[in-house]
Amino acid sequence: MTETSPAAAPPRQVRRRPKNRRAQIAAESAAAFGAHGYHGVSMDEIARRLGISSTALYRHFPSKYALFREELLRLSGLALSAVELPEDAADWSPRERLDHVLDAIIVLTITNRPTVALARWERRYLEPDDFVAFTEQFTTAIATVRALIREVHPELDGYDRVVRAVSVFAVASSIGDHHTTLSVKALAPLLKTTVWAMIDADLSRPRDEASIRRAGERPHPFKHELLLRKAVELFHEHGYPNVSMEDIAIAADLSAASAVYRYYRSKSDLLAAAFRRAADRVSGAIAPAISTADTPAEALGTLIDLYVTGSFDERALTFVYYAEFTHVDQADQVTLRHLQQLIVTEWARLVTEARPDLSISDARILVHASFSLVVDLGRTFGDDGICPPERVIRLLHAIALGRPLPH
Repeated sequence: MTETSPAAAPPRQVRRRPKNRRAQIAAESAAAFGAHGYHGVSMDEIARRLGISSTALYRHFPSKYALFREELLRLSGLALSAVELPEDAADWSPRERLDHVLDAIIVLTITNRPTVALARWERRYLEPDDFVAFTEQFTTAIATVRALIREVHPELDGYDRVVRAVSVFAVASSIGDHHTTLSVKALAPLLKTTVWAMIDADLSRPRDEASIRRAGERPHPFKHELLLRKAVELFHEHGYPNVSMEDIAIAADLSAASAVYRYYRSKSDLLAAAFRRAADRVSGAIAPAISTADTPAEALGTLIDLYVTGSFDERALTFVYYAEFTHVDQADQVTLRHLQQLIVTEWARLVTEARPDLSISDARILVHASFSLVVDLGRTFGDDGICPPERVIRLLHAIALGRPLPH
C-alpha cells in the first residue's frame, strides 16, 4: 500500500473574515431596510443576503434595531456634514454659500437614494433617545439652511425661511420615494434649479383663499367611513405593524374585532381601501381640471389646488400612503401602483406642455417632488399656521411650473 505524498494533497483553503465586514453588514442591511422598511426585514434575511450565518451577524450587531439605528444616525450625520461650509466660504457671496450647501445636500441624497426615504418614513421607529439625537441633527441642518436663506433674502420673515429650508430637504429626498430614472448628470441640476425656484419664489401674496377649490365630500357608509378614519389615525400614530384589529374596533366603538370583519377581510384590506380612496380623489380630479382649463398651466394649477387642500384635509392618510404602502397585499400594490403611475403620467404631461424644455422624466421627478413636499410640510408644521395650504400651493407651482402662477 502506497502512502499519499503530502505534496499531492490539495492545499487547504483558509477563509479569512473581510476587514470591512461590519461596514458590509451595515450597507447590506441599509439596502434591505430601504427596500422593505424596518418591519419588513429580519436578521435571518440580512444574513442570507450577505451569505453568512446569523451567529456571524450577531457578532457585529446585537439586533436588527442596532442596524436600523446605525443607518438612520448615519443619514442624519451626513445631513449635518452637508451644510458645513469650508473656511474660504467667508469670502463668498451669500448666494454662493447657499449654492454650495444645496449642491452638497443634493449629492448626499442622490448618493443615498436607496435609503434616504428611511429618514422620513421610518424614523418614528427609533427609540426615544435615538430619535432625539436624529432629530437634533436634522434640525441643526435645517436651521443652517434657514440662516443661509436669510442672508440671500433678508426680506423674508422667519416662518417663510424655515418653510423653504424644510422644503429644500423634502424635495431633494423625494427621489427616494420612486424609481423614475434620470442620469445623475441631469438629475442634480434639475433638483438644484427646483430648490432655487422655491427659495426665490414670491410667496408673500397668496391668492384669495376663497378662490382655492376644495375637494368635494365623497359619500361613504357611516361605518366604512368611521373604520377607515380611525384605522388611518392609528396607523399614522403608531405604525401599521403596531396596530391590531382589536385596536381599530375599540377606536371605532365596535364591540369586538370580529365586527370589523363584516366590512373588511383583513387589516391589509382596510389599508388598501384607504389608499384607493386617496388615489381615486386625485385621479378623479384630472379630467375635469383639463376640460375646464384654457392652458396646461391653468389645469395644473387647479390640480395642485385640489391636491393640497385634499391632502391637508386628510393629513394622516396622505402620510400613511407613503409610509405604509409595503404593507398592502401584493395584488393591491400592483393595482395601486398602476393608478399612481397613471396619475403621475397625466400630471407630468401637463408639466411638459407648460414647460417644453423639460423631458417627461424631468417632469415625473418634479411631480413626485410636489407630492412628497405636501406630506413633509403637513407633517412638520401641522395646523400651527406657519405653513397654510395657500403657501404650499404656491411652492408646488414653483416646483412644477418653475414659478408661482400669477395672482
